[in-house]
Amino acid sequence: MTSATALAPLSPFAMESPLGGALPDVRATPAEEIPAIVARARAAQREWSARTIEDRVRALRRVKDRVLDAGARIASVVSREVGKPEAEAWSAEVLGTADVVDYWCASIDEHLAEMAVSIDPIAYPGKRGTITRDPRGVVAVIAPWNFPFVLPLRTIVPALLAGNAVILKPSEIAPRSGALIADALAGLVPDDLFTLVQGGGEVGGALCAADVDLVAFTGSVATGRKVARACAERLVPCALELGGKDAAIVLADANLERAANGVVWGALTNAGQNCASIERVYVERSIEAAFTEKLLAVVRSLKSRDDVGPLATVRQCAIVREHVEDARAKGAKILAGGEAPEGSLAYPPTVLAVTGDDLAIMQDETFGPVIPIAVVENEDEAIARANASRFGLTASVWTGDIKRGARIARKLRAGVVTVNNHAFTGALPSAPWSGYGESGYGITNSPLALDALTRPRFTLLDRNGAARELWWYPYTATLLTVLSSMAVLRSGTSGLSAKLRALWNLVRAMPKRLGGG
Repeated sequence: MTSATALAPLSPFAMESPLGGALPDVRATPAEEIPAIVARARAAQREWSARTIEDRVRALRRVKDRVLDAGARIASVVSREVGKPEAEAWSAEVLGTADVVDYWCASIDEHLAEMAVSIDPIAYPGKRGTITRDPRGVVAVIAPWNFPFVLPLRTIVPALLAGNAVILKPSEIAPRSGALIADALAGLVPDDLFTLVQGGGEVGGALCAADVDLVAFTGSVATGRKVARACAERLVPCALELGGKDAAIVLADANLERAANGVVWGALTNAGQNCASIERVYVERSIEAAFTEKLLAVVRSLKSRDDVGPLATVRQCAIVREHVEDARAKGAKILAGGEAPEGSLAYPPTVLAVTGDDLAIMQDETFGPVIPIAVVENEDEAIARANASRFGLTASVWTGDIKRGARIARKLRAGVVTVNNHAFTGALPSAPWSGYGESGYGITNSPLALDALTRPRFTLLDRNGAARELWWYPYTATLLTVLSSMAVLRSGTSGLSAKLRALWNLVRAMPKRLGGG
């Protein structure tokens, strides 16, 4: 295990807690050390990938107990570092990680199992094909700050179990949470197989430029584009999980009590600093007043810090302020919140009534505790407006008719759609998490995540003892007869008489061809 040591400290804003007070110092990894770190990781990966899957599972399974036993410390560090309430840190970061380890340790053997390939025994006699999943190699994980413990582990755990080495760069805003991941893995895997590096964009850029085999990045669209360009230069794949502008559609037949509670949680959990936060609400006109009244009652019942923590950074707070002020200036009505003391990161839960989608708060990712509500006339308008976004991560439909909800879900441009719930499926390790458009094209969770973390290898075993194959040299008139006859027999438009003639020609020509004619 390599720890991060260097001369330069991380950026000053990573040294102050959103809850107040200084945080322990963290030192950055010099970018020039990255190539050597990758080289050591590659050497360790060769030995690790040669181990059986059972050996890898045996090593990684212990991570679960370590995380659960250290739950109070993890929740406290995460809360102090990014401001989220400890209850959210426990549920999402601690217990969520236990689920990740459980799922992958129980299922990785099945997901990596050799698969047989169907091969026509007549056209290709004596041949057997199999597909295996080989480890990608050295995987660089560049992680975000909003879920700084569990999100990296959703990639790290299956990556290691699949036989890869992993280099983790946590966000410079949440470096101490990244260090807790290193603690959870310490001594369980070989030296240099998992390496923690610390730093900002310079270190992330060095990782993308280094001899890694995959970059798994979660973060902003702007940085994701830079990662994609850097990886494209080296023809190295990258998995990008970027922003969201998730819509909730509340229909007239919805259970308004559940919808109000669910939308508030989906919008405000982690103070809205979630790529899957509800950032647009489309409500049918006939229930708008009743729904809004219930939603406001829920919002007003929330307690600062206990339920909704402060925003993590000054920059994020400024973005939220800008979006709310832009909406207000363009005619949006503030129904709750909307003001925060100057210099405070504790932006209050805010509800807006908006009339159109030509607002920053309806187009750009806000990443804060704001709920814009827009009225629609019917489900068709709701679907059209929900889909009119350059993002497409998650969406939700709230209705009393499950079949109707499922039908609408199929029309929504989103990688994850829930009916009568929102966002929580990211905590289901068996369910894929991905998106459309500027939400990126990475996948975490589910066996589909292994498509990035492994390379498919096809192996063909040929037991055919004949001197030559049908299609080998020499190319003769007999071969042309065989091939044209095969084409007629396989054609869906050839008549019966044509097929019978082709079969007769094939039967006569095949022995001669296999004899070399």
